[in-house]
Amino acid sequence: MKTEMIYELRRPKHITPGKKYPALFVMHGMGSNEQDMLTLVKGLENSFFIFGVRGHLPHGLGFAYFPIQGYGLPHREMFDDGIKKMDDLMVELTRSYDIDPKQMYLLGFSQGAILAMTLALTLGNKVKGVVALSGYIPQFVKEEYKKSIGDELEVFISHGKYDQVLPYEWGESNVEYFSKLGVPVTFKSYPEGHTVSQENLYDFESWILDELEND
Repeated sequence: MKTEMIYELRRPKHITPGKKYPALFVMHGMGSNEQDMLTLVKGLENSFFIFGVRGHLPHGLGFAYFPIQGYGLPHREMFDDGIKKMDDLMVELTRSYDIDPKQMYLLGFSQGAILAMTLALTLGNKVKGVVALSGYIPQFVKEEYKKSIGDELEVFISHGKYDQVLPYEWGESNVEYFSKLGVPVTFKSYPEGHTVSQENLYDFESWILDELEND
């Protein structure tokens, strides 16, 4: 399969021939990797084809999807390129596996959450649901990107109240932005820093499984 992105696949243990399955694309934070995020979604492996996607740029001991020019300011050209690479990957994987194109979910932490929310704002009905853990929407995405939002898009957003990397207020701003666009949002906050607590993990897994059941 031709793709510029490296990924690791987890698939349901029991595959029914001819059946299409939901897909979950999982994206890590800056300096991390796909293995780090896959540990967070073990409870979802029987419900989804899960793709842990590695950032294509080396960063420290790990990887990134785009570099940062300043506080809350991704490098625009490389950010645009990262978005295109993720879109291309999703298209390629949908063609290559038994994936239901109407049940595509994105889950990201920090930089991965930034990507997930941006993709949801621009890919229309390709994205059914988003789990955004401790991220933000870049200002240039809000002001300059052409928006295309799926008819059934729903979003789960969480943020630590004591996040020392990305301020808690940025999480609240995400909720306000999606809400103004008419997108249903579930928002959870936790007495944590820039991390994913066990309670947070339980909440987003419950949310995404409920989304599947109600589809």
